[in-house]
Amino acid sequence: MLLNALILIATVVLMEVFSIVAHKYVMHGFGWAWHRSHHEPRTGWFEKNDLYAIVFAGVAIALIYAGATLGRHPLEWIGAGMTAYGFLYFVAHDGLVHQRWPFRYVPRSGYLKRLYQAHRMHHAVAGKDGAVSFGFLYAPPVDVLKRELHALHRGPLRQRRPDAATGRADAASAPSQDAN
Repeated sequence: MLLNALILIATVVLMEVFSIVAHKYVMHGFGWAWHRSHHEPRTGWFEKNDLYAIVFAGVAIALIYAGATLGRHPLEWIGAGMTAYGFLYFVAHDGLVHQRWPFRYVPRSGYLKRLYQAHRMHHAVAGKDGAVSFGFLYAPPVDVLKRELHALHRGPLRQRRPDAATGRADAASAPSQDAN
């Protein structure tokens, strides 16, 4: 039982590492055709980028099935860890950052504020190139991201454009909310 819990927790941690790499090199690379919708204003409840969640959910379901019914242990716990990560992603990314819930909450301090600001800085750049902060549950310090954006774009971003999912000004140009 303890081993299963450790496998689940390790899978959640490794999913964040996998997600950072996939976000940077797949979603902002050859998979941009799906991910582009996430960086543009959403016109409905869903966006093409949500297909990534369906693909990863399918893998998790297949692993749970293979482990539980075909005796391929500990695959069901890896699938459960992927599912737990998917839930955390839904809460933190879709809910908190992009506010795809029916209520609004903007964190004012701590880890959630840093996560919110880091992902808003990710969306401060138009297009697939020159973005920072590719994690979904890990957020580098905001001052590090600001320096990285400054270095990538040879100065501060001055373009004001609405964030794709929230419709508010992007992180690079938003005044007080993202400046701290």
